[in-house]
Amino acid sequence: MDHPLIVKTIVWPDETGCEAFAQSLALKPVLGQAMLELHGDLGAGKTTFVRYLLKALGVQGRIKSPTYAVVEPYSLESISSGRDLNIWHFDFYRFNDPDEWEDAGFREIFASTGLKLVEWPENAGPYLPRADMQIKIQTNDDESRSVTLSALTATGQALLS
Repeated sequence: MDHPLIVKTIVWPDETGCEAFAQSLALKPVLGQAMLELHGDLGAGKTTFVRYLLKALGVQGRIKSPTYAVVEPYSLESISSGRDLNIWHFDFYRFNDPDEWEDAGFREIFASTGLKLVEWPENAGPYLPRADMQIKIQTNDDESRSVTLSALTATGQALLS
């Protein structure tokens, strides 16, 4: 069943705004089963947002950009449920052909449970499943960020509530 699109626009006046949004999103129980698409130009703040989100979820240590590796996996034990939370951070910036997604064998990861964070999803073409939420980050002249959040599923709606 398709769910109505819900769109919100927020502003991150600075990096602390990005961090605060990431921390609030990390508190949503449905996040652990969501797929988020991150859109924006180079330097818009996609990876910075992911780093803040992963830290808020409890990832320790260095959080690397997957630009060259394409995917960085993380696993956290959920204190409340005692179950692991699997997280995959993808960056398809270097994909030249959507068939690379299929050839890389990512279908199994996207079919599994866990949080998927996808930078440059448009480079994976039609192979990506439907995102629960799209996050579009635009840099403003004053260095703030205008962020458009689009909920595309019931999970996405729960993330925006």
